Amino acid sequence: METKWLEDFVSLAETRSFSRSAQLRHVTQPAFSRRIQALEAWAGTDLVDRSSYPTRLTPAGETLYSQSLEMLQGLQSTRAMLRGHTSAGQDVIEFAVPHTLAFTFFPAWVSSLREKFGPIKSRLIALNVHDAVLRLVEGSCDLLIAYHHDSQPFQLDPDRYEMVSLGQELLAPFVRANSAGEPEYMLPGRAGQPLPYLGYAPGAYLGRMVDMILKQSSTAIHLDRVYETDMAEGLKAMALEGHGIAFLPLSAVKKELRAKKLVSAGGNLEMTMDVRVYRERPTSKESAKGHAQALWTYLQSQAGGKDKADKTEKGGGRTGLLGSAR
Repeated sequence: METKWLEDFVSLAETRSFSRSAQLRHVTQPAFSRRIQALEAWAGTDLVDRSSYPTRLTPAGETLYSQSLEMLQGLQSTRAMLRGHTSAGQDVIEFAVPHTLAFTFFPAWVSSLREKFGPIKSRLIALNVHDAVLRLVEGSCDLLIAYHHDSQPFQLDPDRYEMVSLGQELLAPFVRANSAGEPEYMLPGRAGQPLPYLGYAPGAYLGRMVDMILKQSSTAIHLDRVYETDMAEGLKAMALEGHGIAFLPLSAVKKELRAKKLVSAGGNLEMTMDVRVYRERPTSKESAKGHAQALWTYLQSQAGGKDKADKTEKGGGRTGLLGSAR
């Protein structure tokens, strides 16, 4: 039995909705349902009355719900005590970061911190988006860095978690340049000759962003999906080999654009996302690591200064991700 099954079950007991709980837990509804079924198999009895709507717990489910709250609270308290016993590493800040940002944003961002904030000791935990958010929720990292778009917000309780914006990122289509420096493939393509498309695997956060870009296009886009992966770096590697068009974060392809190895695939298809850092609100000043608290205070001050500058500066263009973090 996995503790995340109990967390899923508690969510279901509180929302009374499989779809809503799946959204809150950042998983697909089929995956969420399989977890509940696995918990029922472990318990040896039905926990959910599936003959009713909205979802209702069985008597056994009600018992497990009350016990789950106590068990999860006890585990969190135990984790906090164990982490408190670790004197070594208290100056190391643990970051949970989705893979794409871990490759593209994080190294340059840490370099910019060293220039203005000072050197930091960090531990990077690179994960998919769901597991990165779960690290924060479980208290297994100090800070979470992730993309944000209003159409796909994280369901994080603002009373429990706080956020600072680090800048913006552009998501757009890129393709290998031919010998003349022009794109090998140019959007939008034609119905009879769709363009080879390098896409994100189902469920990937950036994949959902690309789907939205394509749906909002005023022009019909003709693409033939020939490859998929859940990592932007994998798509970039395939695009550099000339296998097709890939929608990539601008920060991931800056070097390739300067070297004219990749170019825009056109089509006026792009989306701007925020890059945000999240943390759990400390219950007291002593509950956060000293170094993590100092960094958070600095990031808040930087964000506050940027907000003031934005209010006094009108007509400015898009802020680059790496530039806005400096």
